[in-house]
Amino acid sequence: MEQRTLGQGLTVSAQGLGCMGMSQSYGEADEATSLATLRRALELGVSFWDTANVYGDTGPGGFGANERLLSQVLADHRDEVTLATKMGIEGIVPDGPTRFRIDARPEAVHRRCDESLERLGTDRIDLYYLHRVDPDTPIEETIGAMGELVAAGKVRHVGVSEVTAEQLERAHATHPITAVQSEWSLWTRDIEPEVLPTARRLGVGLVPFSPLGRGFLTGALSGQSFEGRDSRARMPRFNEENLEANQAIVDEVRAVADAHGVRPGQVALAWVQQQGDDVVPIPGTKRTAYLEQNVAGLDVHLTADEVERLDGLAAQVAGARY
Repeated sequence: MEQRTLGQGLTVSAQGLGCMGMSQSYGEADEATSLATLRRALELGVSFWDTANVYGDTGPGGFGANERLLSQVLADHRDEVTLATKMGIEGIVPDGPTRFRIDARPEAVHRRCDESLERLGTDRIDLYYLHRVDPDTPIEETIGAMGELVAAGKVRHVGVSEVTAEQLERAHATHPITAVQSEWSLWTRDIEPEVLPTARRLGVGLVPFSPLGRGFLTGALSGQSFEGRDSRARMPRFNEENLEANQAIVDEVRAVADAHGVRPGQVALAWVQQQGDDVVPIPGTKRTAYLEQNVAGLDVHLTADEVERLDGLAAQVAGARY
């Protein structure tokens, strides 16, 4: 597995693994299947794993279940994994009308870190993210507390998620930021005008989540409807009308894939991977077969003309992200 270096010298596998879907958002959790996928990831060299304190509202054990799931593999393989988790979003009631709140006060930063360490069964977090900026807490206070965790040896690197360029500037001025995690894919390009150039100017790495468009860019969701615990049921892009309109995007991706003899999802991942050596996507899956397909996307090399062709697809997207 190729290695890439994020800001502040954190070397990780060129493709990571988003673990959220193993415990929430995309149907029912399946612990045995997820554990097999985690172990297969290590065999393939996918050693950059991403979770969060709040992941797991629909899985066994409720909020925090995803960290506990990972702990079962980390117990014997901790030194093989570059472990990323997050804080800032807190779960309230899994099935209540308000399931989450944002709290990134310094005392919450310290408390949530200790809770995550206990659930993960480790003494350190390699990359600790502010999951969302707390509108009631200056980002300098939050990042300052995260810097204290670094000084205490509980955290190696600090990251931020879904921030603006101005917030990233302020965070980095408080403590060096290693990575910014944001949604980035063929059909979600919001970070490109401001956040991306700011991150590169500051030497901050990019960790795109949902690089496969929550599965849409794989072409496997055609004709599907979403309901119940599948979070896509609440996303405008996945309503019936927009899904039909957005099928034209998948058709274009599939045409490029056919030229390479690969799958559409592998082309979508290749597009993200080719955005720069400072970019490390974390496609999520709970199934071994999809993990293997994603890793094979590293072997797809798009031409400049193909990249340009794919670049234009974002203008065709129907429906908002959230």
